[in-house]
Amino acid sequence: MATIQHLTQRTPKVSVEELLAGFHPSHRFGEVSFDTYRPDPNQPSQAGAVTKLQEFAASIDTGTGGFLGKLFGKKTKTKSGMYLDGGFGVGKTHLLASLWHAAPGPKAFGTFVEYTNLVGALSFRQTVEVLSHYKLVCIDEFELDDPGDTVLMSRLMRELADAGVKLAATSNTLPGSLGDGRFAAVDFQREIKVLADQFDVHRIDGEDFRHRGLPEAPRPIAEDNVVTFAQERYPDKTLAVDDFAELVSHLASVHPSRYRQLIDGIDTLVLHNVHTITEQSVALRFVVLADRLYDKDVPIVASGMPFSELFTDEMMSGGYQKKYFRAVSRLTALAREGQQAEAAV
Repeated sequence: MATIQHLTQRTPKVSVEELLAGFHPSHRFGEVSFDTYRPDPNQPSQAGAVTKLQEFAASIDTGTGGFLGKLFGKKTKTKSGMYLDGGFGVGKTHLLASLWHAAPGPKAFGTFVEYTNLVGALSFRQTVEVLSHYKLVCIDEFELDDPGDTVLMSRLMRELADAGVKLAATSNTLPGSLGDGRFAAVDFQREIKVLADQFDVHRIDGEDFRHRGLPEAPRPIAEDNVVTFAQERYPDKTLAVDDFAELVSHLASVHPSRYRQLIDGIDTLVLHNVHTITEQSVALRFVVLADRLYDKDVPIVASGMPFSELFTDEMMSGGYQKKYFRAVSRLTALAREGQQAEAAV
């Protein structure tokens, strides 16, 4: 019989060591490599990205590092940073994770949000001190929708580069954007102009998420049957059963850097009465939880509104729309897995 727990009764305490231990590719990319990436033969930029990243990986731990090393050390052909520019679904995270796996340690792999949360949990100076001892820091989904966070990450990357740390980053274009995706690299370089000449920007072309649209959200389970449905579908599993409103409220009391530990050991999430979130701060916290659920491939069984209605129209068309589109896509995929047995991809 399934074991039932409640996320609202969990308040994880996480040490610095435990936080840093989580900076690695999710299990979805836990065993990927450059060899498992399949470039589209019609898109030579994809094979080109593999070659560039392999060369970049080989350069790690061969430079003298640091400011004095850059001033007096032997010049190398590789720059201190790689930036992969392109749309959704062209394999940037796969490639970034492959770089991480190929590089020597110590090394870190995390999303833009995870690094800003790390700074919030440790302080900026302590984060710099810890990561300065790493050989490689990978930043997936670099975001430009929050000026404060962008400046914070720009400063962090500048100090890490000065300490001799190699950097690699990716970003996504917005679904439905009018540009061809190049604007992400341009904005990236403008915001961190001190680092711009140190980054090798590589555009990856290919059919992206914008052409596929969001998956159709499954019909919610009836409220009086949602737990029974989950128990029958997932016998002998650990279910987290929570009221949506209570869970959303509880998230405010748990630092986002601890959401990974919040769902540790949970096989399936069961939500009562999902409703539209109307407050921006609440919505952004739930976006982080959605990312952590997707990282761990936690299926969702839910009653109430479908996840396509989770955020307001204003949110879906506003400055944080990239985050909300990503969250809706991921939550919908997990709900399709939980309720229709379709693997989340």
